[in-house]
Amino acid sequence: MQKLRTRRHAQVLIIGGGINGVGTFRDLALQGVDVALVERGDYCQGASGASSHMIHGGIRYLENGEFRLVQESVVERNRLLRIAPHYVKPLQTTIPIFSTFSGVLAAPMRFLTHKQGKHTERGAFLIKLGLSMYDFFSRDGGTVPRHQFRGRKRALAELPRLHPGIKYAATYFDASVHNPERLTLDVLQDGEKAGGADSHLARASNYVSLVSMGGSTGNASAGTGTGTTVQLRDELSGEVFDFTADVIVNTTGAWVDLTNEVMGAASSFMGGTKGSHIVLDHPELLAACNGREIFFEHTDGRIVLIYPMGDRVLVGTTDVDADMAEDAVCTEAEIDYFFDLIGHVFPDITVDRGQIVYTFSGVRPLPKHDATQPGFVSRDYRIERRAGAGGAVLSLVGGKWTTFRALAEHLSNDVLAELGMERKLSTAKLAIGGGAGFPDSEDGVQRWIKAHMSAGRDAARVTGLLTRYGTRAEEVIRFLDDANAGEADRLLHSTRELSTRELEFMAAHEQIGHLVDVLIRRTSLAFRGLVTGELLNEIADILSGPLGWDAARRATEISHAQEVLQRFHGVRVHSLVA
Repeated sequence: MQKLRTRRHAQVLIIGGGINGVGTFRDLALQGVDVALVERGDYCQGASGASSHMIHGGIRYLENGEFRLVQESVVERNRLLRIAPHYVKPLQTTIPIFSTFSGVLAAPMRFLTHKQGKHTERGAFLIKLGLSMYDFFSRDGGTVPRHQFRGRKRALAELPRLHPGIKYAATYFDASVHNPERLTLDVLQDGEKAGGADSHLARASNYVSLVSMGGSTGNASAGTGTGTTVQLRDELSGEVFDFTADVIVNTTGAWVDLTNEVMGAASSFMGGTKGSHIVLDHPELLAACNGREIFFEHTDGRIVLIYPMGDRVLVGTTDVDADMAEDAVCTEAEIDYFFDLIGHVFPDITVDRGQIVYTFSGVRPLPKHDATQPGFVSRDYRIERRAGAGGAVLSLVGGKWTTFRALAEHLSNDVLAELGMERKLSTAKLAIGGGAGFPDSEDGVQRWIKAHMSAGRDAARVTGLLTRYGTRAEEVIRFLDDANAGEADRLLHSTRELSTRELEFMAAHEQIGHLVDVLIRRTSLAFRGLVTGELLNEIADILSGPLGWDAARRATEISHAQEVLQRFHGVRVHSLVA
């Protein structure tokens, strides 16, 4: 934040800190562009943090005829497995199939009209055709096996809790990202480092919002230059200041139109849809999945998933038109829908609301789609340009997690053209953050863990650090072991997954604005239902020192965390008396 206030001009100002904005920030910084990024909340707080945690080619997009997107997606999936191996892992996926030729006549109409019409289940013939095409798109540079088909007997031998009425099961590989928020932080920090530690050429701040186009604060003399002037507000302090940029990039996702309206040029590009998920603590369902994602067509034609993540199970997702005036939250009706879909493939497994440990919902940044049904709206992206008084404004419409790197390269090329600059390097083979030097085998992982153990740090603790940071854990470990730090590092009383010095590291290097940032986006504690009143109080105590929170602010942060967890994630946490 201080770097933004110190020099209030950049060649490029990116508004929006989801994965696409952050990816573009990194790409431009690596080209030597003077680039700034602001995010009104926390990084990866919106749709980027509400994804299904999949890195996938989008097999179902074939039915929409989006062959370019599928090809780009599988190439980027394979690429992320190589350049971000600390977070992106192969994901074995099984499709239970209940018929053979069903849907053969309906599929061409869906392809041509992008409407569901009368629901007809997709049978084995269509799924086999789709998976064969999927393998074809994956043939170049692919590292995942080709798909396999199993008959009922073999399918039930592998997954005995599946519905006994299945006729086949198809299995293929995509990829998963268990820590999308931390991957976003890695991409962001790559960009900041590319700008140079002291150069201020690449600077980003969360909790900074766009107030209006044009300046009126009287701060224009504080290092601003020519270009378009906007007003920004520090959401933590309330300070409002002017900032200028030669090019503005709007990557605010589903809020693109609202952001353009604030900048005085209303648009109608967007038509986002809401997608919700639940996270279950359900050992029986977890075991039934046998380490695989179960990816299938529900009775309404919606493609849904049941997805084991560690010792939890993720279930999703819905796809309904979103009202941007309302909070995106998982509703009781959506929970009922999820329970119904679980019963569709695992009929003898019961689920109740007491097993839900977390819910989340986000608005997909889809283009305006009028009469097209949500499930058929394109997941591809486009870039809209308008000429402003002080320079161009580029708005990103659409985009998905899997293709963020390629999208960022495309968007950066458009920005470079506006600036009259040329690309210096590609990010196609450039490792992301803690993916650099990450062990390429389980034996290598175990050697890394053993090499970083110490008298006060056992294998479980090192494993947790490697999982959270990738090879950047080495930097964290040096911070934990700093002999000049004063009080020695110790694990928290409320969890063995965090220590006092690690929280201080986060406060110093990861732009924590609120207590809840640690629970949801710097760790997976909230996602796994591990937040307690004791944890809230202990983390607030530790962060109060480095973040300068007094007793009143500490209490406010605890209340704010409780409110966010309950309002947006269905988690009720009772605070303890401090």
